[in-house]
Amino acid sequence: MIAFVRGEVAAVTLNSAVLEVGGVGLELMCTPGTLATLRVGRQAMLPTSMVVREDSLTVFGFLDDDEKQVFEIVQTASGVGPKVAQAIVAVMSPDDVRRAITTEDVKALTRVPGIGQKGAQRIILELKDRIGPPVGAHPSPASQPAGAPWRDQVQQGLVGLGWSAKESEKAVEAVAPDAGEMPDVGALLRAALRTLSKA
Repeated sequence: MIAFVRGEVAAVTLNSAVLEVGGVGLELMCTPGTLATLRVGRQAMLPTSMVVREDSLTVFGFLDDDEKQVFEIVQTASGVGPKVAQAIVAVMSPDDVRRAITTEDVKALTRVPGIGQKGAQRIILELKDRIGPPVGAHPSPASQPAGAPWRDQVQQGLVGLGWSAKESEKAVEAVAPDAGEMPDVGALLRAALRTLSKA
């Protein structure tokens, strides 16, 4: 099992990053919030989770161990595969996920692309006793690169999650007043997704 990957960032795409490890480029599927912290040519260390299927072997990369843990726990609910699990950690912080499940907040979970009313209820039912309470850990704004072109990153993240460029642009404008001096791209992306789910 690959627990983490450390190496130089060779490339960053809309939904993945390539880290060079010992002369080998390893592609990690990542959320937009995680990708926003990476810079080509810089060193990075990402906790990882490997998903093995008959026809594929995929490595998912995360901002921290907390995000990785939630990604792995939600997959133990029936009907939740790695893609939906990744969408969950892209839209919600680990504590938001714990809070939604422990307080039985179906509405919060249905904001995630790919989760309907029944799916949300099943996740709550199956994970309520296992997910644990919110732990108060969340990425600090300082972990985001200073002066990051957050607008592009949030917009690309939304497009990567299936929204149109026009819808994404509108959502970015809606959350722009909340950006502040040190934009937290992950939080802004989640806020943008909330505005889209209301629309």
